[in-house]
Amino acid sequence: MSHAPRTDGSTHTAVLADDGGTRQLKYAFLGPVGTFTETALLQVPEAAAAQRIPASNAAVALDMVRSGEVDGAMLPIENSIEGGVSATLDAIATGMELRILREAVVPVTFVLVAQEGVELGDIRKVGTHPHAWAQTRTWAQENLPRAEHVPTNSTAAAAHELLGDHPGYQAAICAPIVAEQTGLKVLARGIEDNSGAVTRFVLVGRPGPLPAPTGADKTTVSIPLPEDRPGALMQILDQFASRGVNLSRIESRPTGQSLGNYFFSIDAEGHASEARVADALAGLHRISSNLRFLGSYPRADAQQSAIEPHNSDAAFQAAHRWVDQVITK
Repeated sequence: MSHAPRTDGSTHTAVLADDGGTRQLKYAFLGPVGTFTETALLQVPEAAAAQRIPASNAAVALDMVRSGEVDGAMLPIENSIEGGVSATLDAIATGMELRILREAVVPVTFVLVAQEGVELGDIRKVGTHPHAWAQTRTWAQENLPRAEHVPTNSTAAAAHELLGDHPGYQAAICAPIVAEQTGLKVLARGIEDNSGAVTRFVLVGRPGPLPAPTGADKTTVSIPLPEDRPGALMQILDQFASRGVNLSRIESRPTGQSLGNYFFSIDAEGHASEARVADALAGLHRISSNLRFLGSYPRADAQQSAIEPHNSDAAFQAAHRWVDQVITK
């Protein structure tokens, strides 16, 4: 079978099957049904008609992509309050290489739900995802000062668990849509501490042709620190700075090999086909040959990159022509 992203950053609504016909697209997402991740996936135009398969965690979802079981996986990668989602960053930086095809941003709002008959004063334990708890901590301290947080794989999973016989907590924090799907009683709405909070998600697929540049793109890379020495990180950052490439996110993650071994996960403004970005990537590869390119794709906010004239493609081309002239004279 084959699968290639379109030049607008989306994917075809159908793919070639092994028998020469077509088959329905399949996408994995961080489940269960009703998570913010499924909401993000539904921003992909073809996802409504695709088969959507919930996965228990990021590693499982990406393994489904690598094995060909699904055509892509939508996963959270960054939250405006808590920063990077480590499970996704780690899972995409290891194993068989994958590519980010597009991104989606979802506003985050939460409700507190419980079974009928449960009131605020009855709650001693609250189940939810750690990121959701972090985003509702102030509300919980003010309204549930004696409540203990019970971590769950997702906000939706926390709510669904309440429908079982022994959930291990009396209430759950989840998205409003999950309360509607489950029929659980809503004890409080809009309990997020920051009303403008958003989570950024990425659709990850197998390597293929890059989406065409739009002028409003991001490029994501994973860069192992070549050695722990003074100036090593500065040398990496200088590859971007000297070419006028702005970074919208940079985070360090342990490789798991030993203390002091880290890789850097970086989002840079621009597309790999642009001269300034390509030149930065070449410089990074000279420093760290284990650099992992994770994709160039359209920005969700469609914000154009600000490029100084001396960092434009035309300026790079003129500079190369000048060097060629110097050499050949």
